[in-house]
Amino acid sequence: MDTEAELTRRGHSSPAQGEERPRSAFPGLRGMRGMRGVGGLTWRRAGMLGVVCTVFLLLLSNFVVQPFLIPSRSMEPTLEVGDRVLVNKTAYRFGDRPKRGDVVVFDGTGSFVPEHAGAGGNAVGEALHGAASALGLAEPSDTDFVKRVVGVGGDDVVCCDAGGRIKVNGVPLDEPYLYPGDTPSKVPFRIAVPLGALWVMGDHRSQSRDSRDHLGEPGGGMVPVEKVIGRADWIGWPVTRWGGVGSGSTEGAAPGAGTGGGHG
Repeated sequence: MDTEAELTRRGHSSPAQGEERPRSAFPGLRGMRGMRGVGGLTWRRAGMLGVVCTVFLLLLSNFVVQPFLIPSRSMEPTLEVGDRVLVNKTAYRFGDRPKRGDVVVFDGTGSFVPEHAGAGGNAVGEALHGAASALGLAEPSDTDFVKRVVGVGGDDVVCCDAGGRIKVNGVPLDEPYLYPGDTPSKVPFRIAVPLGALWVMGDHRSQSRDSRDHLGEPGGGMVPVEKVIGRADWIGWPVTRWGGVGSGSTEGAAPGAGTGGGHG
């Protein structure tokens, strides 16, 4: 056994009786290092899970149901600014066609906005914005719109009769979804909807830029059926507004001729 003198000579000192040996300033450091290692693995797994979930949601949004952020007042009171509606992309995929009263989301390129509008922007920024829009986290593209179908292919749509109502195929429409105080339209028109096209209008007619605003332009405000992205079926957010969007009443309006549109 080493004596105290030998310990002193070797550079060690013996602690005085009753004196504790010095402790590390970071007790359990080795254990913490182990935890960091486990934590790092956990974060990697969480990151991978996040990527997988994001890819899954993007695929779901692209093919089945897409959240759509309402950016304007044009569809009040049915849809309010900030609502996230869930757009059913399978609604018209298996032979069914948009019907009068359906609330649809569509690509307005070539009908509501000119072809190539907004082209030449930042590709990366547009891709990120597109992904955020697809998840309902950002406003939709400037070419995407949400409106209500008023006329389908073959319909004769007129504004307005003596009572101020829009007539479809000679039958006045009952439109309970209109914004309180709004008239069906202050713009008179009479149009024949081509087969394979739709005449669409917002529920808040005084705040909506819709088919009426494009009467004198190429296409005459008609939206091709193939440009319809899907049908807005549900309000998913906020939770206080959960519920189905529903279709407006078109009772009594005869169906349009041909196969270009659905029945009311």
